[in-house]
Amino acid sequence: MNGPGAAANGGAAAAIGRTLVLHPALKHRPGAEREPEQKLDEAVGLARAIDLDVAHAEIVPVQRFRPATLLGTGAVERYRDLVKAEEIGLAIIDYPLSPVQQRNLEKEWDCKVIDRTGLILEIFGARARTAEGQLQVELAALSYQRSRLVRSWTHLERQRGGFGFLGGPGESQLEIDRRLIGDRILKIKRELEEVKRTRGLHRAARRRTGRRTVALVGYTNAGKSTLFNRLTRSEVFAENLLFATLDPTIRAVALPSGREAAVSDTVGFISDLPTDLVAAFRATLEEVQEAELILHVRDLSHPETEAQKSDVEHVLKELGLEDRLAGIVEVWNKIDLLDPDRRTLILGQAERSDRHVAISAKTGEGCDRLLALIDARLSAGSELRHLRLRHGDGAAIAWLYANGNVVARRDDEEFAHMTVRLDPAQAARFDRMQRREPE
Repeated sequence: MNGPGAAANGGAAAAIGRTLVLHPALKHRPGAEREPEQKLDEAVGLARAIDLDVAHAEIVPVQRFRPATLLGTGAVERYRDLVKAEEIGLAIIDYPLSPVQQRNLEKEWDCKVIDRTGLILEIFGARARTAEGQLQVELAALSYQRSRLVRSWTHLERQRGGFGFLGGPGESQLEIDRRLIGDRILKIKRELEEVKRTRGLHRAARRRTGRRTVALVGYTNAGKSTLFNRLTRSEVFAENLLFATLDPTIRAVALPSGREAAVSDTVGFISDLPTDLVAAFRATLEEVQEAELILHVRDLSHPETEAQKSDVEHVLKELGLEDRLAGIVEVWNKIDLLDPDRRTLILGQAERSDRHVAISAKTGEGCDRLLALIDARLSAGSELRHLRLRHGDGAAIAWLYANGNVVARRDDEEFAHMTVRLDPAQAARFDRMQRREPE
């Protein structure tokens, strides 16, 4: 893990020592259709994403929900012995814990205990680089902590490498001052409103120039940032890590028609994404809401790719984008990792569809077809203009080449006769600039 946040968080992880990861397999819980082994592997991946030393990981069958400890009495006693024997300093429960359950388990095991939400927030705190990203993570962390009177205010001050759920200053266990937290939440919300306003102005500016917008969404570690880098020739941080990208990034991509589109890379989604996080990141996720085309990047090599697809669509519905699901283009990534038979099947399915593209963002295979599909989708609804421009009107001719798709051109001594495909916004702008009717 790179960057100052990673280093700082590495220090916190070292101070904690060894880590125990438990995935409670509750009967009839939402999402129980997913394999417990895959859920446990994901929880371990989350822990290792911030350099925690996972000493032991296990699935815990839970027949009946226990309000006091979640886990049964026998399991609590067994892991108490394991924590002592293995010198465990942190236990991660891959399930939402109530404040009472968290405190009771800490007393029973004599170690720090956090739940899935706390772990995800800690990762986000370590990964946020921009002021906007840090504000959004802090808002989620404060909302989460407000109901858990277990940490002092110093835990909630911005610090590199997380929000103190794993350790650091303020371990005195003082009661959180609700008024201070409430004041801070209001201040952050006001600042995020300014972020939303600024983003809105940027989007309006892109619309005025006729630049179309594309948003990448997908499960964490599906390869969005790798694809983003390949399409836009950028160097956004992209590693085989859960939540490698947190801060939103927008870059231009050149399309086969010669036009440009604005592509935004967004935070990865995950199963059981905390509601507070979804709410806090609405300012960033507005880029998805406002995008003219949404690309859902999927890791086709993952054994639970269908479950991950459902998780992403669930979050999109929470964002009010249910009516957009039918128009989403699925980008089937990591075909370089598929066995030959499955690869042949996937390539055949994608070839017959205008809503699916099979690619390898790592090798670049299929990316040309993806760009062509993006170009075609963004051109839908555009109009073909037949224009006659004087050769001396070089500025208008140059504008058409830069912003439209010049299909044909024929020159005579006085005029350039051009056939140009323009999006509605581009056509309206051209008319305003030229104050003339098309031929």
